Amino acid sequence: MQVSIIPAEDGHFAALIAGTPLPGLGVVEGGIEAPDVLAMLRDLAATIRPQFAPAAWLIVHDFKIVGLCSLVAPPETGTIHIGYGIAASRRRLGFASTGVQAVVAWARQDARVRLVAAETAVDNLPSQHVLEHCGFTRTGTRIDDEDGALICWSLGVA
Repeated sequence: MQVSIIPAEDGHFAALIAGTPLPGLGVVEGGIEAPDVLAMLRDLAATIRPQFAPAAWLIVHDFKIVGLCSLVAPPETGTIHIGYGIAASRRRLGFASTGVQAVVAWARQDARVRLVAAETAVDNLPSQHVLEHCGFTRTGTRIDDEDGALICWSLGVA
């Protein structure tokens, strides 16, 4: 499966939120996420981008955006925390694993990054399988006020 990642800039988010075409890229049927979630990710990326870029990536297959991977917090001394999502119409087809693998490959080439971290809900087995498939190791659990019980994961890339 040929999947690529493209650094997501503010204009990409603006177009996705507005439902307008992006030059050279389509979006899968049904879109990749609700506009309010895309707006939240856009704001998050805008907050992180001055300190660390790229702050998000488009996951692309056959010139169509099938998902996003983004930093979920500003980096901490060599550690980036990622989150990812795939369009409902493209889930369980390997796009999440392939997209996360591409971000990990990018991280291995960036001297600023030593560790990639992620979190999954304890009941989100598909996302847990993605991280296991990509070589991440469970490092613990925590309780989040909004998301509840989470499993923490990490992968060294330095």
